[in-house]
Amino acid sequence: MPPYLFLEIDKAKRKARAEGRDIIDLGIGDPDQPTPGYIIEALHKAAQDPVNHRYALDQGMPALRRSIEGWYKRRFNVNLNPDTEVLPLIGSKEGIAHFPFAFLNAGDYSLVPDPCYPPYKGGAILAGAKPYLMPLRRENAFLPDLNKIPKSILKKAKIIFVNYPNNPTGATCDRGFYAEVIKFARKHNLIVVSDLAYSEMSYDGYKHSSMLELDGAKDVVIEFHSLSKTYNMTGWRIGWACGNAELVQALAKVKSNIDSGIFTAVQFAGVAALEGPQEHVTNMCRLYQQRRDCLVSGLKSLGWEASNPKATFYVWISVPKKSNSISFASLLLDKADIVATPGVGFGESGEGYIRMALTVSEQRIKEAIERLRKIG
Repeated sequence: MPPYLFLEIDKAKRKARAEGRDIIDLGIGDPDQPTPGYIIEALHKAAQDPVNHRYALDQGMPALRRSIEGWYKRRFNVNLNPDTEVLPLIGSKEGIAHFPFAFLNAGDYSLVPDPCYPPYKGGAILAGAKPYLMPLRRENAFLPDLNKIPKSILKKAKIIFVNYPNNPTGATCDRGFYAEVIKFARKHNLIVVSDLAYSEMSYDGYKHSSMLELDGAKDVVIEFHSLSKTYNMTGWRIGWACGNAELVQALAKVKSNIDSGIFTAVQFAGVAALEGPQEHVTNMCRLYQQRRDCLVSGLKSLGWEASNPKATFYVWISVPKKSNSISFASLLLDKADIVATPGVGFGESGEGYIRMALTVSEQRIKEAIERLRKIG
């Protein structure tokens, strides 16, 4: 396995800061705003009760599973059975990485978008299987071309990963693409893993769908979601998987042999997040949209080619033709004290791009643009 991308970036940041440099960090997607107060209060109250200091239930508290069921019904009009079709996770990342252990054996393939969130590939490798990379190209709106997957691979493939709104490209998809994936999965006997972590971070009136909204989706789909980005809870480590009961319970079986559940007080905080006031989400989207507009317009004023995403808090940016993504990201850090993520770190098809995250203030984004302007 390669070194985990963000650990390597963090080493470079620490070194630069140790040298006393003023770093503008547009690298990792970690919200800079605090967790809403009502969620913190729920944690505080629950943490004071000694009953919650013991092992948690592996399947998650019934109250949390019902909260997830209710949120999916309100947001997507999707009905879930909280007892069999919902599984709370210690962050969606661990569930995504552990899921291949339930279904992949040596010699099997997992169909993975490229570029992608690294655990899609890492989970398959750790399970002894092989990731087959599906290139995401700008000319195809950063959607995989399913028809280009070789038949020899499809015969050995068991899982296909889909992630929209997409990390790292910021691309979105419509229900037609979801329908195509479901049809493709049925034809080739594939499990569909839908990563929906960024569904609530959208702009310009855009609203993303859940794959589970489509007819027949529950036959083949397990969907992963997270409280991390929506409620500024990245460090709290809480998310969930939902959808097809057999797939959800298979993941639960793997997890029962690996961990002992989410700290119960954090689960109470999750309930508060999902059932509490949602104005925070609207306000965060407004804030990120302002930052997106500031960054994209600033980059374009410098002659850069940058996408204007309808969702996520990432901007996917083409690097100059004579540079590669690692050398260009290194240049930005060395010459402008700006951290950006090299696209190749997300996969070979990410070469030629860098990713910037909207996780600093608008003032700092403007300062970053001026630094770039100064170095030409």
